[in-house]
Amino acid sequence: MNDLQNMRLTRRRRGGNVMRKFSFLIVLIFLAVGGILAWFVHSIAAVDPSNKTTKMFVIKQGEGVREIASHLKEDGLIREPVAFFLLVKQQGLDGKIQAGEFYLSPSMNMSGVLTALQTGTFDARLTIPEGKRAEEIADLLEEKLPNSYQPSWRQRLITNEGYLFPDTYSFAKDATIDTIITDMRGNFDKKYASIPHTNKSNLSQSELVTIASLVEREALYPEDRPLVASVIFNRLGIDMGLQLDATVQYALGYQPSEKSWWKKHLSLDDLKLDSPYNTYQTTGLPPTPISNPGIEALTAVLEAPDTDYLYYVSDSSGHNHYAKTLAQHNANIEKYGVH
Repeated sequence: MNDLQNMRLTRRRRGGNVMRKFSFLIVLIFLAVGGILAWFVHSIAAVDPSNKTTKMFVIKQGEGVREIASHLKEDGLIREPVAFFLLVKQQGLDGKIQAGEFYLSPSMNMSGVLTALQTGTFDARLTIPEGKRAEEIADLLEEKLPNSYQPSWRQRLITNEGYLFPDTYSFAKDATIDTIITDMRGNFDKKYASIPHTNKSNLSQSELVTIASLVEREALYPEDRPLVASVIFNRLGIDMGLQLDATVQYALGYQPSEKSWWKKHLSLDDLKLDSPYNTYQTTGLPPTPISNPGIEALTAVLEAPDTDYLYYVSDSSGHNHYAKTLAQHNANIEKYGVH
């Protein structure tokens, strides 16, 4: 074999090696792409297609896609946070995911989860505890319904003070204040109708709700509610000022230093506040309810026992101690260390 033939043979061998290496590289690329595709398909599938139960998922204002993906993974609602992030970026949905509360299920695939987080069709759940005033409810609505809340809602709620029944509600994210008040007042009407009107059936609805709103703020424990109501009735019966701290707190309003609508420690100057709600300066009931009472407070007013109590004072644990005379009341103040 001459040199020319050797050179041609060497070239053919080298060309064959290159082709084999290139073919091997192509196979590796296809395997890698196939592996990534298989991973992605698996990652965006439902975590548990057979589990149809739903759970609340909350997105807070300002949360980014990575943080949302991490929380979805922690709650067992998606398989892979990275796949969620990539899908959001690929579909250009960064600015379309809404803050709020959503009901999601492990049976939803990742596309379904993303659709739910964009559309905002799920309700926002709002729990209103007993004894909250209208402004506190306005604060809760502003937090839970940031996309629909309007500053004008606050005055509308104040107008319905006492009748915004404390309960857990589900409101559409685009709910109007008319819908919200209708739901709350409708709930109040239903619960009010269910109460047996016994001992104090001569009370008007306005009087009953106003007294119940006082009881709700003045009695921390259930056993104190009927007794506080009895003191209120006894004082009203002899045209004696109610002298209730809660009414002054209501009149004073929001306290920025305490970040509360109810000032904790009232001063002597506070008790001199010129307001129709200051029951240290006026007799009778305040002009309107001062909070939104629950069914237990309403019932306690109707079932208030006949007592001779005119005074009570709270101890450090919030339990009330009652007295028939000012001398007994002063002794209770001394005994329980209230100053």
